[in-house]
Formats: sequence, C-alpha cells, structure tokens
Amino acid sequence: MGHSSERSSLVGDLVRFLFPSDYFNPKKVDEAYSEQLDCLRNVGFKVSIISLEVLASGSAKIFPTPEQGETLIYRGWMITPDDYSCLVNVVKDAGADVLISDDAYLATHYLPNWYPLIRDSTPETRFFSIDDDLEHGLRELGWSRFFIKDYVKSLKTSVGSIIDEPSAIRTVVAEMQKFRGTIEGGLCVRQVEDFIAETERRYFVVYGKPFAALPDEEVPAIVEECAKRINSQFFAVDVVERRDGCKRVVEIGNGQVSDLVGWTAERFATVWAERS
Repeated sequence: MGHSSERSSLVGDLVRFLFPSDYFNPKKVDEAYSEQLDCLRNVGFKVSIISLEVLASGSAKIFPTPEQGETLIYRGWMITPDDYSCLVNVVKDAGADVLISDDAYLATHYLPNWYPLIRDSTPETRFFSIDDDLEHGLRELGWSRFFIKDYVKSLKTSVGSIIDEPSAIRTVVAEMQKFRGTIEGGLCVRQVEDFIAETERRYFVVYGKPFAALPDEEVPAIVEECAKRINSQFFAVDVVERRDGCKRVVEIGNGQVSDLVGWTAERFATVWAERS
C-alpha cells in the first residue's frame, strides 16, 4: 500500500491529455469529449487524439504527435487491459510516457485490486470465477440480497444487477454475457446495503489530493482516507450515504475512464491546472 499525497513534480507544459478520436474522422475528437478537450486546452494543456478502433492493429497514431519527454494522460472510453497496453506502447514509441502505467490502470479499474485497501469503507464483497458453482457460493454467504457485477461494470439493463435469490445468478450472468458481450475478469458479489441513491457523489483524486465537483464543497473524510490508502495519481471515488447516515464508498474507478458525473468540464480542467 503506497501513499501518494505529495504533490507531483510534473509541470503543465510537460503534460498532454489524450482523447479518443471520432469514429469516422481520426483527426477529430470524439464528440462526447470535445468539451473536456476545449476546457483543458483553455487552461493551458496540450491535447491530442488517438483512434481507439485501430489500437490493436499496431498502426494507431497520436495526432498531434507528442513532444519528447511529455507525460500523457488518457481521457476517454473504458478500454480493455490489452488495448490499454497498446495505447501505452504507442505513447512510448512516440518518445513520451504515460502518467498511468498498465499495472496502475488495473489497480483502480478492477474491483479486486482496490477492495482490500478500503475494505472497511465499502460493502462486503466476494470474488468468483465464471466457472465456479455460483449458486452454491451465494447460498453459503447467507446474505439476503446480492449485487452482481464483473470486475468493472454491473448489468444496468434487463434483469438488473441486484438479486435476492441465489438461483437468479444464472440469469444475471447469462444476461451480462448477452448485453456486455463478455465478462471482464470475473464476478464480484457485493452485499446490498440500504443506500439513499440520490446522495451518491463522485470525487476525483489528482496527485494524492481529493476534489469535489464544486469548489466550495467539502470533501468527506472517507474520500480523504481513500486518497491516503490508494497509491494512484488519478482516480475517482463514488460515495453514497446509507440510511443510517454513514457514508460508504460504492466504487473506485481509474480516473482516465471515469465520467464527469456531477462535474462540469470547466471544474475538471481547473482542478488539473491547480495540481500541475
């Protein structure tokens, strides 16, 4: 377990943000990220784009090309570990480096990697292989309700991700494979707690310091604790209030692929400007 609260030595003119390109025009940013790109550029950062569609082919190019010695921070869609490795290789082939290494990407992207670090602050979780006797495993837990997801995402369509009968796990897994195409990593079974859904908030931790969506918004102590325990330069923390008033972490995410839920692009860019 590391500690990353010290301020990074990176300076703004050596940092470049990398966004996914438009599917049809590899020299234009994906529309979903155009506002973020503009805001980061407006506060002084250099920006580039890359086609995610050709990453695995080995012919992906970064446009404009990074300068030697720059550090690149990806901001875009979730990508597989293999594709992220390809992205890292493209950056390094261009003479630059990444802020988040392959291992660091998975450290906050995959639930089993961050769960042990904050076990006391998040719902109890058990991990299974897709080949395990899942119904038997759930019955042994003895919980009344189960939240099912893979290492990254839950099922937000069809039957949903919460079940109260272990036999329903077979349906959830089948639907995950149908709608997601694949189950990434394995299965995470989380105990359901009595959360107040509308209280959920996203915080970003940048170079060890946590930030809220509003400049004058207080950062909860539970997020400060995550910033101390999780050794990552850039990650997201989702916090919700339980019915008894206790705040709980419901998700840790790699900052590069975490949406700006509740944030403006301007606020996001300002936080990076403050920390660089």
